[in-house]
Amino acid sequence: MWQPKRRWVLLGLMQSVSTAFPAKAQTMPVKSPTPEQVVRGFLDNVRSGRNPEAAAIYMAPQVQAHQVQSEREETLIRTPEDYAAHVREFQRAFGPFTLTVEALIAQGDLVSVRWQQMGHHIQSLNGEAPTGAELIELTSVVYRVAGGKIVEYWLQTDRKGMDLQLEKANNRLH
Repeated sequence: MWQPKRRWVLLGLMQSVSTAFPAKAQTMPVKSPTPEQVVRGFLDNVRSGRNPEAAAIYMAPQVQAHQVQSEREETLIRTPEDYAAHVREFQRAFGPFTLTVEALIAQGDLVSVRWQQMGHHIQSLNGEAPTGAELIELTSVVYRVAGGKIVEYWLQTDRKGMDLQLEKANNRLH
């Protein structure tokens, strides 16, 4: 049970500690993560499929996503929720996939990444019946980070390589 004398002693000690360490420690700036740290965290936690719902930690509320698919460039606006759904879509199509970062180069607010994603053909892709075959997708992305969040990226994926793998897998079945 607290006795009044002990409480005053404790309060006095707390006041002594707070005056012994002046406000200097309280005004130290909080260091935000570097663009490389943001992108590495995003790849390790979100893009890898480990925790797609963590996208909001790494992405701005709206991200310009410049994507080249089948030689056609389009720009989408991605939200963290969209991106989490996109990763879950990959999980349905490829099963538990692995994401291997083959190169990562950071300069200023830009981070360039080349990765290999490996999974299995467990859901129809491009109208092809699932074959169970191992599929590898190669992708290169340049991310722009501002204020500790991904705000824009430019992505190119080897869609032709995926088509050739699907064709080869289907030929083995027939």
